[in-house]
Amino acid sequence: MSHFACVLARTGKSWTAVEVSLDGCESLTDMADVAVDIDGELRLLVVEQDDEYAGIIRIDDPDDEPRAFLSDGHAADAYPIAAVIAEDLVEIGEAELDDDEDAPPAHDSAPFGDAEIVDDLGISASELIAMCAHEGTLPMDVLVAVCEKAGCGEAFDDLRA
Repeated sequence: MSHFACVLARTGKSWTAVEVSLDGCESLTDMADVAVDIDGELRLLVVEQDDEYAGIIRIDDPDDEPRAFLSDGHAADAYPIAAVIAEDLVEIGEAELDDDEDAPPAHDSAPFGDAEIVDDLGISASELIAMCAHEGTLPMDVLVAVCEKAGCGEAFDDLRA
């Protein structure tokens, strides 16, 4: 189970992309701490694993709580990194998850978290959700689209090359 994780950091109008390790991260705060180690005014920690999910964690101010988005809640049942991202998030479109005591623990396939996470960077919440739901769109495709709209597509592509 291989994953790709990087921090995209913006200072002024310039973006930097740095591949990072999430080994040892046991919470969203731990992941945010990895991102904060990269200089920037705005940081996006993006994660993709096995073409199963995309995760975005945003840190605008190191003193604020990180914002997070997970493209597919099912991934939290099989992938530890996705489970960490989804831990405190709510399924998009659901005010509450069912409390069926007899049901096995499982997440719906709907996205979880803050769909407006990159709204100010050019991808609206509805566009982000639509990309995640579109048949044939891979999680990396979602991340590439977000990066292109945000203006960090070149830095992201250079890192992945």
